[in-house]
Amino acid sequence: MRNADPETQRRILNRLKRARGQLDGVISAVESGGSCRDVVTQLSAVSTALDRAGYVIVSTAMRECLTDPDGTAEAEDGLTAEELEKLFLTLA
Repeated sequence: MRNADPETQRRILNRLKRARGQLDGVISAVESGGSCRDVVTQLSAVSTALDRAGYVIVSTAMRECLTDPDGTAEAEDGLTAEELEKLFLTLA
């Protein structure tokens, strides 16, 4: 994430903040005895927001790896193309 451009970082942070807000909604619904439908709907929204943030993070790293394989491995905590692929698959 060190090399992500400001727009990409903004998109990732927005998704994560949205997920945090949705998770707060889930917690409130559970605490107040909300309906099962509302809780599950909010949980699904949290999960989707987190997945999308993860995909943006991994795809950004993969894009960097394609344009500068040697530089990306050094800049992104030593991630190789194979490790990026494994990270991507953990989100699937």
